[in-house]
Amino acid sequence: MNILLETPRLYLRQLQQEDKDAIAVFLQDEQVMYAWEHGFSQEEVDNWLQQNLLRYQRDGYSYWAVIEKEKQLLIGVCGILAETANGKPYTGIGYIFRKDCWHKGYALESTKACMEYGFQQLHLPLLTAQIRPENTASCKLAEKLGMQVIDQFTKHYHGKEMKHLLYGRTP
Repeated sequence: MNILLETPRLYLRQLQQEDKDAIAVFLQDEQVMYAWEHGFSQEEVDNWLQQNLLRYQRDGYSYWAVIEKEKQLLIGVCGILAETANGKPYTGIGYIFRKDCWHKGYALESTKACMEYGFQQLHLPLLTAQIRPENTASCKLAEKLGMQVIDQFTKHYHGKEMKHLLYGRTP
């Protein structure tokens, strides 16, 4: 396993084509993907994975596979993402976890590791998180990471306008 980051309970590594079935478990779960307002089709899962593999080449980072150490199980994804909001480029942190892994601290543990990596290894001046206002769990997580709302914007996705908060933090 080519480990990029390690926390007490988790390994983070680049996604691989072989991870497709494991990530489909949560990307196709409508409850997990409620912020997107739909579970992904198999074609959308394939495209999502390909986009992330391309981002590694283009940006040097993207979502990484989150592996629970004890069971050696891929339980989600977390990573640093090149994003835009209101037409401006940002570097953000994002995560998606299997529903049976919610409320266990994995999101906080992995996002903290990504934030440290972004500030210490990539020397980023700002890290952001794009969160829908009704996603209170993610808003609370951003606040635990020391982030504050720095802007609001509307994202156009699948023919819908979705309001988002842009949280940010400097080192």
